[in-house]
Amino acid sequence: MNMPYAEVIGSPVAHTKSPIIHNFWLTKLGIKGEYRAIEVTPDALADFIERRSVDPDWRGCNVTIPHKITVMGHVADPGDVRASIGAMNTITRDRDGLVIGTNTDAAGFYAPIADMDLAGELVAVIGSGGAAHAVLFALARAGVTDVALLARNPLKGAALLARFGLKGSVHNIKATLPPVALLVNATSLGMTGQPPLKIDLSPLLDDAVVYDLVYAPLQTQLLAAAESRGLATVGGLDMLVGQAAFAFELFFGASPPRDCDDELMALLTK
Repeated sequence: MNMPYAEVIGSPVAHTKSPIIHNFWLTKLGIKGEYRAIEVTPDALADFIERRSVDPDWRGCNVTIPHKITVMGHVADPGDVRASIGAMNTITRDRDGLVIGTNTDAAGFYAPIADMDLAGELVAVIGSGGAAHAVLFALARAGVTDVALLARNPLKGAALLARFGLKGSVHNIKATLPPVALLVNATSLGMTGQPPLKIDLSPLLDDAVVYDLVYAPLQTQLLAAAESRGLATVGGLDMLVGQAAFAFELFFGASPPRDCDDELMALLTK
């Protein structure tokens, strides 16, 4: 048998830092294994899953843009992720060899803001794709009831709020922000190679937190604008490492050494 491996799939995927994270943990724990980044286009997704399902060395994969929703049609869903979060970011195999999907994004997203008391607060979320599904699921679990959702497709946005039992309003993605306590960018806008996210942060509360899920570049224009206003920020690396920790245990059967986070972050920010 060859070396066991896991991977991240997406299109584009060249920007990902997931291999650095997982391979760092594998080395620290002395586990023989590898984690790779593989470009998979939408038309190749079904074939990819079929081929990996019969590879005995394959331990699973993380799923990024644009597959988080469409991948649900190609794997089993024993945890009913389709009905709850409505997007998958982690694919693995169960004890019987069945390829199954789950979602570690929601827990990874929430971990950096777990100390915030969001109950009753107004939150703004930009986006209505797979990442937004996980964000809204986590916010609903945290007691948030009122969300201003900025989306390209208002009907899709309204359906998303209803899905998670959230009250609020849906706006054009270029709309003026309301005075929220938390702003989350759950789109690829601002990512290297993508259009910038142009938004006026002046309506935000003075103690608001700006959370950008984009991590390439590390300092996005959104985070820079928030810091220039003196606002607290959370970068995409925090969520990336958080969701990776849950996925790593599923792939390799061991808890990652989170006591080495400082060393890992130094490696990721070189």
